[in-house]
Amino acid sequence: MYAVETSNLTRKFGNFTAVNNLNLRIKKGSIYGFLGPNGSGKSTTIRMLCGILEPTSGSGKVLGLDLLKDGERIKSFLGYMSQKFSLYDDLTVLENLEFYAGMYSLPKNLKKQRIEEMLAMAGLRGQERELAANLSGGWKQRLALGCAILHKPPLLFLDEPTGGVDPKARRLFWDIIYSLANEGTTIMVSTHFMDEAEHCDEIGFIFQGNLIASNTPENLKKSLPAVLLEIEVENPLERLGEISSRSDILDAYAYGPKIHVLVERPEACTDFSYHQITPSLEDIFVYYVKSQRKGLKG
Repeated sequence: MYAVETSNLTRKFGNFTAVNNLNLRIKKGSIYGFLGPNGSGKSTTIRMLCGILEPTSGSGKVLGLDLLKDGERIKSFLGYMSQKFSLYDDLTVLENLEFYAGMYSLPKNLKKQRIEEMLAMAGLRGQERELAANLSGGWKQRLALGCAILHKPPLLFLDEPTGGVDPKARRLFWDIIYSLANEGTTIMVSTHFMDEAEHCDEIGFIFQGNLIASNTPENLKKSLPAVLLEIEVENPLERLGEISSRSDILDAYAYGPKIHVLVERPEACTDFSYHQITPSLEDIFVYYVKSQRKGLKG
């Protein structure tokens, strides 16, 4: 039922804890979004699940195999793509695909078929002889994905795959991700773009190495314990401290040129121009981060 299960998975670097007692469950055939700011532990987690980095403590299963005992075997069933795209710039598009086909030991008859399929998927037919270095960010991104899934892995890890590409390329990339998931591939994608999380079946928020929330986007949006309002004031950053200190406001933070406030009753803000809003995933993340910080202080 689960493609990935971890129990108290932890990774330390000296005295620094990069990932702390992580408990994950990722359903087979789903898209799991792993969200958090840079340095929160996303890449470290993915590298442990891929068998690249050994956990300091804890345990896990990937595709039913033990993360600690079967690390090398697990690798053959995985696809992995990072923000750096893992391409060889001095090789052509076709040479990159042929190199990875050799790495995955694809049989000769299957190799040609899969390379043709990846060229079509990436929209790179006719550019087989182009050096990877000459491709734009979006084309490199799709070529790197093609290299990562040549062997049809049942589980695909995407580590910040849309960093450095334009919004159009990001949308095209997500169309491909949807298609792979519909074919049964389980996908774990890490990102710091909150809007991308809307594409995921489930989302995990990670902050300072701790998984602070994990659920569907819909359920996370319902998890705020109060009403969220958006108020309009002049000089929002200057007024934020004053508004935050009011006893009838549970929380307040700047949101672009406006201020978002969490209240038990909308009437608490009748002296402002406001309207009630549906929380965005960014609002939810802010709420859980602040709750985590309060818990640590307590």
